[in-house]
Amino acid sequence: MLTKTKSTDITLWDGRAIPRLGMGCWAIGGPFYAGDVPLGWGDVDDAESIRAIRRAIDLGIFFFDTASNYGAGHSEEVLGEALAEHPDIVVATKFGFATDYATKQATGAFASPDFIRASLETSLKRLRRERIDLLQFHLNEFDPIEADDVFDTLDALRAEGKIAAYGWSTDWPERAARFANREGFVSVQHTMNVLEPVPEMIALIERENLISINRGPLAMGLLSGKFKLGDRLAANDVRSADLDWLKYFRDGAVDADFSRRLDSIRELLRSDRRTLTQGALAWLWARSPNTLPIPGFRTVAQVEENAGALEKGPLSPPIMETIERALKRQ
Repeated sequence: MLTKTKSTDITLWDGRAIPRLGMGCWAIGGPFYAGDVPLGWGDVDDAESIRAIRRAIDLGIFFFDTASNYGAGHSEEVLGEALAEHPDIVVATKFGFATDYATKQATGAFASPDFIRASLETSLKRLRRERIDLLQFHLNEFDPIEADDVFDTLDALRAEGKIAAYGWSTDWPERAARFANREGFVSVQHTMNVLEPVPEMIALIERENLISINRGPLAMGLLSGKFKLGDRLAANDVRSADLDWLKYFRDGAVDADFSRRLDSIRELLRSDRRTLTQGALAWLWARSPNTLPIPGFRTVAQVEENAGALEKGPLSPPIMETIERALKRQ
């Protein structure tokens, strides 16, 4: 059985130091859709999700990331129930995508001050909180000039005590850079993993001393090693959808190019008796002291494997260099 984990900490905006691993709560929201297009990760067992969240806390995890639209709000509800007796746990959520709870349908993307405030109040209710620790703008490619009004609203909410800090979930360094000097702007949530190292984003984050919240740290499950070429995903799993931004899976199966790149580094990630998952997380910790990966989960076993990576810590410099050389040859 795992014991409480130990790792290099990361210091938050309020001065608290926590282990440099969070848990991403997209998958536990369950199915939701845009028309017939799945946006969730398939079916869920809420009781198991709650057990998994509480197991993560037992193992020293203090950071959970969700969004108002995951499962059309169900992810926030499940997280709120699981954390009802843990007000000290850091909760990050996001706004920007609207959904209909009854139909589980996406209804649009919005960023007006009134929408932001209404979305926040709904999130507070679902999460059973009086204040959100970190509120993040969820619209990746939103016009940076028009975003001035968005972050002015977040400044106002922070002044009112509704949120402690804020950030942007975007893969565009120039968008994040526009707001990095604001006192309340503390983080960027962005895609990052060993197959997508995003050096420009990390350079910005380190220069501005922000927190790099890594979504997709396991390449949507590819880096878990569970999938091989030819495997098909469930029809209600977002990875089976025909969406432009999906990279690691195409037409409901593993992308052959990414699979080949993973094969070139598979054994390196397993160094020091790590699982493949643990090696992928260890690569992120070795890449930058600012990284905070948030792997998804649906089961206690997944949480235990993710948290187990903390016991071994970052990959060694020689392994990091060998991985870099191997990927350059691909």
